Parts: sequence; C-alpha cells; structure tokens
Amino acid sequence: MPTVPILMPQLGESIAEATIIRIDIAPGGSVVADQEVIEVETQKATMGVTTLCSGTVKEITATEGETYAVGTTLGLLEVSEDEVEKTGVETLESAAEKRAAAATAPEREEKNLHFSIDDETYEEQQPVVEPSVRGLPVPAGVKGAHYISPRMRARMDELGLREADISAVVGTGAGGRVTVEDLEKFLGYIETWPSSGASPMRLAVADAMRRSWTRPLATVGRPVRLDRVLDHRRKQDPKPGLTLYVLRAFALALAEDPASAGFLIGERIVHPKAFDIGVAVQVEDGVVVPVLRNVDTMTLSQLTNEYAEMVDRARRRRLTEEDTKGGIATVTNFGTFGLTSGTPIPLPNETLILGLAAGVTRPTWSKEVEAFVPITEADLVVTFDHRVVDGGGAGMLLARINELLQQPENL
Repeated sequence: MPTVPILMPQLGESIAEATIIRIDIAPGGSVVADQEVIEVETQKATMGVTTLCSGTVKEITATEGETYAVGTTLGLLEVSEDEVEKTGVETLESAAEKRAAAATAPEREEKNLHFSIDDETYEEQQPVVEPSVRGLPVPAGVKGAHYISPRMRARMDELGLREADISAVVGTGAGGRVTVEDLEKFLGYIETWPSSGASPMRLAVADAMRRSWTRPLATVGRPVRLDRVLDHRRKQDPKPGLTLYVLRAFALALAEDPASAGFLIGERIVHPKAFDIGVAVQVEDGVVVPVLRNVDTMTLSQLTNEYAEMVDRARRRRLTEEDTKGGIATVTNFGTFGLTSGTPIPLPNETLILGLAAGVTRPTWSKEVEAFVPITEADLVVTFDHRVVDGGGAGMLLARINELLQQPENL
C-alpha cells in the first residue's frame, strides 16, 4: 500500500523546530484526515500535528521528549490508492521516483574560491551546503570582543555554540584570540558540573536577548505617583491592574509622538502604523509577550477583559504566533516580584520597553497642609534603542505618561 509521512509542520514563520510532548497514536491504529495525533511544544505554545489523509498507522518514528526540525518525518501511514487519488497527497513512493528522475539529470559542477586566514592559503573546493535549520530559529550573529578564526567558528558550529556562550573562555592565541584548544579545555573543565537541559522557551528568550544587545540600548527612569490611579481602581468592577493603566497611558503618549516607537532601517526611521503593545507575562520556564491591538483606541474596561483572557491563554501555553507578533513596544510590571528598580530589555523587533517597579508608600512634605503625608510612588523606567531615541526624548515620554496617569478617569 502507498505510504504517507506524518511531518513536523511549519508552525510559524520564525519557528524551526518543536519538541514532542505527547503521541496519541500507535502502530496499527486508524486515523482520519485532519486528526490531531501528536502534541508538540514550540518556544511559546503547544500545538497539534494533524494527518493529511485517512489511513492506518504503520510506524511511529518520533519519541516523546525529543526535538525535531520542521519537515522531519514523525511517523508513517499506510493509505489506499483511492485515498491518494482523492486527497492528492504525495506518497513516499512518488517522492522517491521524483528524486530518482532528478538524479539522472545533467549536473552542473560549481566551485568557489576559499580563503583560510589560519593557513594564509587559497584553495579550490566544492561549495559547502549549509543546513537550513540549525539550533535556534534566528541565529544571533553578535560580534564578540575577540577574533574568532574560521577553524574555531567551524568547531562552534559543530557544538551549536554562539559567541556569547564562550565569553568565559580565556584566549591564549595571538592577540588574546580564543583557540579551539582553549575551547576544548574549557568544555573539559565544566564537563563534570551539574547541568540541565534548557527548554525551547528558555532558548528562545536567550536568542532574543542576544539579538537585542546588538543595539546600543539605554535606560532612564523617574518616580510616578500612583495615589490617583489606586483611588480610581478601587471604584472599578472589574478592577484593572496597574499594568493596564500604564499600558493605556503608554499607548496614548506614543500616539501623540509615534517617532519614539520607530525603528531604524538603513537611513530611514520606520514609524508604527498601529499601536499594538505587548505585555510581558511570566510563565513557568520563561516569559511570553502577548500583544494587545490598537491600545490607544481601547477603553480600560475593554483592555481588562482582553488582557485577562490573553494572560490565561499565555499561562496555559495556548498562544498562537498571531497573538505574539507585530508589537511596537512592550510593558513589563516587574514590581509584581517586589522589585523597586530594574532595566528591562526590549525585544529585537522593538525600540522601546516600559517597566513598572513596585509601589512604595513614603512620607512626603505637603506645603498645603504643612505636614508629612503618605504618598505611593513607583519608579517607571524605559529602555530604548539609542539610535532612534535620545535620553531627552525618553524623559519627555515618561513625563507625558506621568501626566496621563494623574488623570486616570481619562484613560
């Protein structure tokens, strides 16, 4: 009977691999078209792998807990000729015939000139075909402080290492260069240390942070009084979180000055066409950032309902790629952990991230009553791409957000 593969699907334009969480089929079992048979985990969500057609499970080649690249065969189905004709699916047999036909076609030899800095010689060689999927979905490409030879880079590629991963390695080569021998010595040194596997989400966060730091980032902050916001919140049902007040004020301030949220492409600053802002949500093994759309046009009540639903889906790992793409900035409330200061880092595709610290009640002298009165303040900080925004511009943005927060009834 014809055989049809169960493939790891393309789960999103930036997702190159996924980890098998659960396999719901076994050899000999029957399936129908579009049946969810395997559950997989990507960086930010769990998704289902479905069958292309009806058939009988011939073999399961995937293993729970293992990670597979997009396009990998996870299992095989035996299907009827009628099913193949009806659905038009490609079988392994037809794919093999195409490959065999292609192999008999005339092949064009191509060569390129390779230069080795280590050997200082030229040599001709066949072009190397690099795999389309390797490690993280988007390589970091960060330039380190030391020179890395082609031989060293090749060894790093074999091990799946990035330049940031070897920052602790002391170089003994010329000019402090890290050699392959230095790397092997370091790996041997840490070989017996306890370790644990990083989850797909942790790897995705690490990759995003590496790429973010390829830009000149700076942070400024100021205290913001929260008393009026807290008074307003007590009268609401349901009660918006402090994050949503800040989010709404942030969106309104950016709508007044869109240039602050632009990003630099060559010699142009591209401005946002919509004020879609992400909110950082802490989950078990990392942070996800669902995006709320058109925040400048929404009421606090609308934001409260949508935010609650989005956070629930985020913590259950049910966000889709569409839920997390297209944000122009992010808001993070690290004050929920009792932190009174912080330096948040924007995502690689964003220029700004706004952070809210924990509120602190302190006595402040009041000229009106000529006495000390308690007020509640929190530090509000913004980290920005200094190529696009200067410290003065960031300070004026924070000042405008503060003004808006002092009139919460207008948010």
